Amino acid sequence: MIFKIDPSNGTPVYEQIFRQLAFAVASGTLKSGELIPSVRQMARDLAVNPNTVARAYRDLQTYEIVEALRGTGLQVSPGASRKCVAIRKEFIRMRMKNVIDEARQSQLSDDEILSAFQTELQKPSRRNRNQSSKPRTGESQ
Repeated sequence: MIFKIDPSNGTPVYEQIFRQLAFAVASGTLKSGELIPSVRQMARDLAVNPNTVARAYRDLQTYEIVEALRGTGLQVSPGASRKCVAIRKEFIRMRMKNVIDEARQSQLSDDEILSAFQTELQKPSRRNRNQSSKPRTGESQ
């Protein structure tokens, strides 16, 4: 599992850690019962202050996404996937709201905004483009 932290993007580092772990649970990359890296390990891997990681982990515990195992560490809680899917949907909804608000402040009509969303939705996703650009088994490169 690879996490990327961007200190210049305006989102606090602890929140970036929280989101990436929650999204990993939502996507099934992290499953119920799996241990997450220790605070020290995560801080070392990301080159951030351990207190920053600890704050993200506290938030994950508050949302009952992870739970402490005495003497072992933190593991993904049962039912965390469902919670993380809801968190991810709410996060995306809020980002869309911000984009719509910005578009309206730029004097775009709702029809123009809708058209822009529809245009983007019709484009193949980056994930699909990457998969379709790879040669299939047996094909030459």
